[in-house]
Amino acid sequence: MSFVDTLRQWDEAVTCVNRQDFSKALEIFLAIQEPNSKIFFDIGCLHLLNQDFDAAEKAFDCSIRKDEHLAIAFFQRGITFYKKKRYEESLADFQKTFKTLRGNQLIDYKALGLRYILYACDVLHNMALVEAQLGSWEKAQEYLMKALDYKTEARFNIIDKALQSILKQKLFKLVEFQSKELFKPNKHYVAELEKKDYLGKAKVVASVVPQDEFSGFAPLQPQVEDGPTCPKEPVVLRALEGDPHTVLFEFIPETSDELAVVPGNIVFVLQKGADNWAYVVFNERRGLVPYNYLERLEISLASNKNKGITPPPSREPPTRPERIQGLTPSEATSGNHQRQEKQSTDNSCIVKVHFNFNFVVSVPSGSPYTMLIEKIGKKLNLPSSAVTLSLTSEASEQSVISANTEMEKLWSRASGGRVTLWCNTKEEEVHLVALHSYESSNPEDLSFQQGDKIKLLSKINQDWLEGQCNGNTGIFPASFVEEVPANSQ
Repeated sequence: MSFVDTLRQWDEAVTCVNRQDFSKALEIFLAIQEPNSKIFFDIGCLHLLNQDFDAAEKAFDCSIRKDEHLAIAFFQRGITFYKKKRYEESLADFQKTFKTLRGNQLIDYKALGLRYILYACDVLHNMALVEAQLGSWEKAQEYLMKALDYKTEARFNIIDKALQSILKQKLFKLVEFQSKELFKPNKHYVAELEKKDYLGKAKVVASVVPQDEFSGFAPLQPQVEDGPTCPKEPVVLRALEGDPHTVLFEFIPETSDELAVVPGNIVFVLQKGADNWAYVVFNERRGLVPYNYLERLEISLASNKNKGITPPPSREPPTRPERIQGLTPSEATSGNHQRQEKQSTDNSCIVKVHFNFNFVVSVPSGSPYTMLIEKIGKKLNLPSSAVTLSLTSEASEQSVISANTEMEKLWSRASGGRVTLWCNTKEEEVHLVALHSYESSNPEDLSFQQGDKIKLLSKINQDWLEGQCNGNTGIFPASFVEEVPANSQ
């Protein structure tokens, strides 16, 4: 699905929500093939509105996988866990929400298309309520006292009433997000959705290249007298990355990470997995295609080969290779992945790990710490030294698991061959130096001068970063900075 199609469906779904037609809006959202983090968030909100907590949890999981810094998604998943009475997981998500606020009093999502302000004091208020549900009244009071430091005039009455309830050891009301408020697509992009006919009616133009099989735009050939008998062939430029292959058979994708192609398309294979799936790029889109549907293509400049037009293959396409459902393209093409826990033994234990997103690993029951930490580190694509495990959502001295921990303590908590852990990572501080000055009037942007040192907070996408400079926090173009080597910081 193209970006324009996604934008059009997103806008149509939001319009349905404005008309209070929530079922139609959800139907349109679920038809979007490659939702971004904001669309997954909108889907989760509609499920939450319908009291479908399991579907809401899955949608918020997907939103967080797409954007690990979307605080409002952690907040909504925390509310979902609270309604499911999974209080420890709810508390962990509210804590991650507060951490993502980075000490700020609030986050205004208006610039990102959501009419909502997430207040730090509201997050602390909900953390206090969860602690009260768990019977930790003193901890709940601590969170509310901390909320007073982040309060605004508009939120003071809520905290004051909660404190009065805590003193009487009574529960109070959860601060909830209005699920009818959704992320909306950029209004400037929506305004450009109307089709414009800049070219008018197409005209048939004969090719000046005999038996031309070049699938692109060839430059206009000069028509002069006494010229060469054979016109110059168009130059075919090789892609910047990948090996060129011709598609032999039509491939219809069954999952969102697969790519639709038809015979005659030229794709560039970036990586080929041991399971006969190839990760390819075609028309600036990337995805998985069975390698046995492709044929290697030798491209040379001004080639004299293949003068005739090759007819499409007449035989049936080969059998679709097996692939583990749900794998990302990087996992599917790594070439060395195993059939994950497919051949589990009777003594294996499923370890559920709470991180920015939840995942599971399988290890033999009673495994040593080194085996467990290595498997989790490999799942997160991080070194074992950067991963910290704990038995509870708060990594206290008593709950943290290390090489010195008696593993019997962990395995004794297993029930029905399952055990739950919490995971944190140690992030190394990265500093950047400004190559050029950057000035912007947008409140969410970070302005700086050439030569300024910037502390990197997060990577928004390939082109934009979030950082801190001279006491200010904001986003800025990645091309304006370069990383400072660790030994010179």
